[in-house]
Amino acid sequence: MAASQDKKTRANAVITVRKYEPAAYDEPAAGPTLTRIHVEESFSGDISGDGVVEFLQAARADGSASFVGIERVTGAVSGREGTFLLQDAGTVQDNIVSGEWFVIAGSGTGKLAGLRGSGGFRANLGEGAQVHLDYWFE
Repeated sequence: MAASQDKKTRANAVITVRKYEPAAYDEPAAGPTLTRIHVEESFSGDISGDGVVEFLQAARADGSASFVGIERVTGAVSGREGTFLLQDAGTVQDNIVSGEWFVIAGSGTGKLAGLRGSGGFRANLGEGAQVHLDYWFE
């Protein structure tokens, strides 16, 4: 019998960013700048492996920002290997990056087929993020 959403397991990890490549694509004279950001990162902990993500960000003059992204994680969750996609949404405020994410349904491969879940992340700008994912398998 497949585990249900009622039987979630929490996975905790740390993300270390290896590559951060922002490219502004709309810089109006007034209002937020729109930027595409390519990120490559490593996960360690209950989630281990590598992630690649494209973010779209709206950054304000005061340094605050809102962003969305989709990330492919290649590695393992609690020892089960495969790949899966995370859909992210978050903010930058007072040099703190934080947000929420969820596993995109049907995106798991290998031993991560059927993976579902949601969680979040938080980090001081420029430092490793503390992340979690409350997951189950369909």
